[in-house]
Amino acid sequence: MLPRRHHELPPTAGLPLRLRDLRPGAPTLGADIAAQLGTPPLQLECSGTACLLIALITLSELRPARRRVVVPAFTCPLVAIAVHQAGLELQLCDTRPGHYDMDPDALRAACDERTLAIIPTHLAGRVADVAGAVAVAQSVGAYVIEDAAQALGARRDGISVGLAGDIGFFSLAAGKGLSIYEGGLLLARDPPVRERLAHTAARTVPRSFGWEWKRCLELLGYAALYRPCGLRLAYGNPLCRALRRGDPVAAVGDDFPLTVPLHRVGRWRQGVGAHAAARLPAFLDRLAAQAQRRLPRLRRIDGVEVLDDPVGARGTWPFLLLLLPSPERRDAALSELWQTGRGVSRLFIHALPDYAYLEGVVPVQNVPHARDFAARSLTISNSPWLDDDDFELICRTLEAVLA
Repeated sequence: MLPRRHHELPPTAGLPLRLRDLRPGAPTLGADIAAQLGTPPLQLECSGTACLLIALITLSELRPARRRVVVPAFTCPLVAIAVHQAGLELQLCDTRPGHYDMDPDALRAACDERTLAIIPTHLAGRVADVAGAVAVAQSVGAYVIEDAAQALGARRDGISVGLAGDIGFFSLAAGKGLSIYEGGLLLARDPPVRERLAHTAARTVPRSFGWEWKRCLELLGYAALYRPCGLRLAYGNPLCRALRRGDPVAAVGDDFPLTVPLHRVGRWRQGVGAHAAARLPAFLDRLAAQAQRRLPRLRRIDGVEVLDDPVGARGTWPFLLLLLPSPERRDAALSELWQTGRGVSRLFIHALPDYAYLEGVVPVQNVPHARDFAARSLTISNSPWLDDDDFELICRTLEAVLA
């Protein structure tokens, strides 16, 4: 294994907070991001998962006879938890071979008159095939919810993701492009749906001083530690401890509670986000430029496949998502790089049926392509803190592993 870096690099490229971001400010975060993206008004909630839960509750009230929600078999476990908490039935759809998008044939087979919604995922900032999901949804009378948790700022044909379907949501969690430690933005194309979403939130999301106080303290800690000199304490050491005890799920933070908390976002955190949001477009441009400089180097490595956007799409680049030729080669690369502090990691450890703690939440289902994707994928941080020397060291390590 390579020697560990003295200062830890994050696995994702989040916008670092500055001291002046922490001063009180106007709670205009949702309006500011909507203006940047050119979207209809955005509804601020306490997490991306809360956004999804509110969307599912709203749609199930509009179509109470439909109970089935179709999701990719390789996605965040929180998606399955939200479906379960909404009292709905999870239906998995296997992915395309070597890809994160749902397989078109499998998607058509998974949807019928029982389907309430399909949830395509803009994974790792890459832009998903929402048009295919919309076509299938329209054929059976279902809705489409775009999971853009990792893709704030991504566009297709110049239009923000989240608007091709009926509803979309972004995450403002720790490590995302813009963070208030936990938060989410909910959007809908049509005004009547936006009104229903707002009504659902007003009815189901309480004020909670305890939760908001906790999030404020966590945001202060994030502001202090989300930088190379603090990330060893906040991220690197817990990662290494989890891997030493053989728990990769905990190492990447896939071990979520089975209940999604709901509470209002307070004025101070909204103001912090609004201050930082002014720097977001330039930060995303910087990440995109850095990714475009580095992708050709990765593509020259025999056996490495780099996931990119379809024609006409411009995703965001929190990290670079790679597929290696086999699980054994992927694991060999991780054994050299994962604990060295250079921002190499995994996205989600398993396909959804393979998380032991989700038994009873996720149905048992054969999803070979999703399992293969989980077994062969790894990620490389696109943080500006990852300099050219460390990036080249990562590339040379991959070359040695794949030789």
